[in-house]
Amino acid sequence: MISSVRGTVLAVHGSTAVIEVGGVGLAVQVTPRHGLSLRLGSEATLRTALIVREDDLSLFGFAEADELAVFDLLRSVTGVGPRSALGVLAVLDPDQIARAIAAEDDAAFRKVSGIGPKTAKLIVVSLAGKLAVLPTTRSAAPQAAAPVRDSVLLALVGLGWPERTATVAVDEALIVATDLERETMQSLLRLALAHLGPQQAAAK
Repeated sequence: MISSVRGTVLAVHGSTAVIEVGGVGLAVQVTPRHGLSLRLGSEATLRTALIVREDDLSLFGFAEADELAVFDLLRSVTGVGPRSALGVLAVLDPDQIARAIAAEDDAAFRKVSGIGPKTAKLIVVSLAGKLAVLPTTRSAAPQAAAPVRDSVLLALVGLGWPERTATVAVDEALIVATDLERETMQSLLRLALAHLGPQQAAAK
């Protein structure tokens, strides 16, 4: 069982990253967002799950241990294979998944390509009580159009910010943004950068 890999990022093609470990390039399936955070030539550590089938060996990698844990839980649900589980994590983070299950909100999972209404409901029923919802001290961020939010997040990651830091900045920006500002990438990006500014200054 390969539980983690650490090595140089040789290539990233969509949802496949190639990590060189001991002179061997390992193809690892990742979420598109995770793939965008990996830098060619840099070292990366991924928590992994090796899926063994009669005619295939596939390695799935994650930035955080909780993502891997949720991935394994999702695969335990009837009808959810590894690629569907990865698809869920490409759309929802572990805390969002936990909150959707706690609220019995199967609609959140129906947004994932390949997850139908029956499977979405089965995910909620099967994983009820198995995921803890992390406490939060700030109000939930207002919703923005997914393409706008995702574009801002990818822009911040492209500028070098860690994905988790960028995600927090975007959510904070959504809280203070007006309805109009939530609809445009430029406005939301400006607010997110303003939130990151003090952190950057503190880091220096």
